[in-house]
Amino acid sequence: MAKKVTPLMKQYNTIKTKYPDALLLFRVGDFYETFGEDAVRAAAILNITLTARNNGGDHVELAGFPHHSLNTYLPKLVMAGCRVAICDQLEDPKQTKTIVKRGVTELVTPGVALNDDILSSKSNNFLASVHFGEKNLGVSFLDVSTGEYLTSQGSPEYIDKLLQNFNPSEVLFSKQKRNQFTKTFGDNFHVFYLEDWVFQPDYANELLQKHFNTNTLKGFGVDHLEEGVIAAGAALHYLGETRHTQLKHIARISRIAEDEYVWMDRFTIRNLELYHSHQQNAVTLLDVIDKTISPMGGRLLKRWMALPLKNAEKIVSRHEVVSHFLEDLAGLERMRLQIKKIGDLERLISKVATARINPREVVQLKNSLEAIVPVKAQALHSKNKSLQRLGEQLSDCEELRNKIKKTLNEVSPVNIVKGNAIATGFNTELDELRSISSGGKEYLDNMLQREAARTGITSLKIGSNNVFGYYIEVRNTHKDKVPPEWTRKQTLVSAERYITEELKEYEAKILGAEEKISTLEQELFASLVSWMLQYIGEVQQTASAVAQLDCLGSYAILAQTANYTRPLLDESFDLDIKEGRHPVIERQLPPDAPYIANDVFLDRENQQIIMITGPNMSGKSAILRQTALIVLLAQMGSFVPAKAVRMGCVDKIFTRVGASDNISMGESTFMVEMNETASILNNISERSLVLLDEIGRGTSTYDGISIAWAISEYVHEHPSRAKTLFATHYHELNEMTETFSRIKNYNVSVKELKDTVLFLRKLVPGGSQHSFGIHVAKMAGMPQAVLQRANKILGRLEKSHSSEELTDEMRAISKDEMQLSFFKLDDPLLEELREEILDIDIDTLTPVEALMKLNEIKRMLQRNASVKLKK
Repeated sequence: MAKKVTPLMKQYNTIKTKYPDALLLFRVGDFYETFGEDAVRAAAILNITLTARNNGGDHVELAGFPHHSLNTYLPKLVMAGCRVAICDQLEDPKQTKTIVKRGVTELVTPGVALNDDILSSKSNNFLASVHFGEKNLGVSFLDVSTGEYLTSQGSPEYIDKLLQNFNPSEVLFSKQKRNQFTKTFGDNFHVFYLEDWVFQPDYANELLQKHFNTNTLKGFGVDHLEEGVIAAGAALHYLGETRHTQLKHIARISRIAEDEYVWMDRFTIRNLELYHSHQQNAVTLLDVIDKTISPMGGRLLKRWMALPLKNAEKIVSRHEVVSHFLEDLAGLERMRLQIKKIGDLERLISKVATARINPREVVQLKNSLEAIVPVKAQALHSKNKSLQRLGEQLSDCEELRNKIKKTLNEVSPVNIVKGNAIATGFNTELDELRSISSGGKEYLDNMLQREAARTGITSLKIGSNNVFGYYIEVRNTHKDKVPPEWTRKQTLVSAERYITEELKEYEAKILGAEEKISTLEQELFASLVSWMLQYIGEVQQTASAVAQLDCLGSYAILAQTANYTRPLLDESFDLDIKEGRHPVIERQLPPDAPYIANDVFLDRENQQIIMITGPNMSGKSAILRQTALIVLLAQMGSFVPAKAVRMGCVDKIFTRVGASDNISMGESTFMVEMNETASILNNISERSLVLLDEIGRGTSTYDGISIAWAISEYVHEHPSRAKTLFATHYHELNEMTETFSRIKNYNVSVKELKDTVLFLRKLVPGGSQHSFGIHVAKMAGMPQAVLQRANKILGRLEKSHSSEELTDEMRAISKDEMQLSFFKLDDPLLEELREEILDIDIDTLTPVEALMKLNEIKRMLQRNASVKLKK
């Protein structure tokens, strides 16, 4: 016998089948209910009661919450990574005798959310889409809450960098590429798989052209990005799948131009701790520099940090605005006071486009546009050209403001259904209905006085009941005075009740007034929102200009409060930092502990590589990081923590700082280190800045020294001559300066006292011969017995072993190989050697075999050299 299923559960099962991947919130009366596995999951996430009921003999789990609490519980579900399908009642239960019609009205996912409680005001909520093409990977980033729509394409490393920078809330890709995605980008993203047919060029082009109402994508400058366009099409397709169809605020798509921005790989982004840190409660660079006061500015600052400029003219333009603000701090303060009054214009106008805005938010939009009026005037009257151009992009939208002011009350409700949103005097019919609704008692009193005077019945009363509504009551002693046009409705013991035409008309008016008021207010508000659609582009452009003003003002406040200076950009390849400071470490020091500033100079002719030695904990890594952060800040358009900086623009920043195992991928610390270093060496350019910290420490000492030496040599001999800082505890590398002219030794100085070592944290010329590792162990609280034993062992090792032989061997190898040159093996006599090297299988070579092979190559070169000498 088949189990009986109730009509409600039958309806639920039908709808759930259409959304198997989503947690279904099913509206039943005043509650949103979840059933089965959804209920178990929802109860755990929301910490609500999980119950159960028998449905035709089946045990079904059940968990729910009141419908008015949706905005409380929905964000928790989405932030837990759930895709949530909201199923509402599509008709009034009073109007049907059968089961209420229901349907999914919205599908909310981590990357597609418009709820303010889900969104972070100073962060974009990007939906990313990745397409694996034959030649390149395509990527798209779409924020439905702001209308921003970006696309690009390139190598897996480039797409990985963009994913790290934009930090999407959800990533889409073809379900056939699941393993490839995880292998390439890891498993740290909320992902959703789409069918493979979605990632087709024809479908993507058709979808985008239809959305933008164009015949081509050339006007957006993305038509040549085949993989990028496919990824963008998949994102747009997904919005349709999630019931987001009102998308007029997504008015353009922009290309992320790889050649316009400084390259930073994901290792560098992680190592420099720009936005996030693996350390608990750690302070990031963003925490230190973000002085923005608007949501738009906060989001733009992250974008500027993710994409530092390479174009010197654009960078200098930002620097000039910051300088102007610093020269007129009073003017900057006036501007920032106005910007504080400006709401989130991007998200407010997006709510207009998606018809999700409420009356209070419309008034907020109007007030925000009013605050722009003085900002625009101040920018236009500035002497700074860049500031004037931003002023021209600001629009106060006067007609829009006047329309809102005329239509809505200044104090409007969050929900239009609550009423009293439309201003008095805007609509005659609404004013009359409100008069009837609020002035009913006065009207009836006037009618009573008028009828009493006309009939001479001084004891008239007006009342009402549920049977026949309003009535006039006449005592029996006066019933002979009742006018003939009155209709008797009820007879009592001592009185009679009558109705009149006027009373019937008024009753119809007053009974329907409230309902008519609500309907009319909703119609008038919907009409206003529809009319506002024409201002989407204008408000978005204004929001962009406000964001830029906020960021540049933030830079000025940072420079003023933290003593930052303007960097000087020139056409050279130099990097000349005077008294540079680490912006994050400096912020965390106690007020009475000044930061020890350091000079760094790098060029391509004389001091290409600085080899920094010094004790552990002396500050080598801090000097590396602060150099990268100073360059990054300068090319973001900010002032920098230094006494003075002169530099040519950098096009790539590479860092290999800190150790981190990748156990989940089966990679050791050393393997991760080698992967990151290989990525650097394969991508360096003449304007690169390379920062290497303790390369080779993940393996044995001799292996480590050999690798570090070879890497330094490679960078020195590479035609690009990339500017490099190399921090190491291998003092043997100090000997490289005797062979390689552009390598210079520096050390972080210390002062040795009787029983302790004082770290001075000052970078000075010359190499260091001690690591003071045992002293660091003492500082860490190592037992005294261990420290004493370590000192004895160290003394014996220093007597019995010397690094001189190793250093001499490395230097000899380098001298011989420099005759050959890394990059110009043109001598025909060396063809045999070229083949010998190319035949080496590096992946299977053991360290011993490598040394033997190196020795064999050395003998070949010596033979060749002797043959040449004899000739």
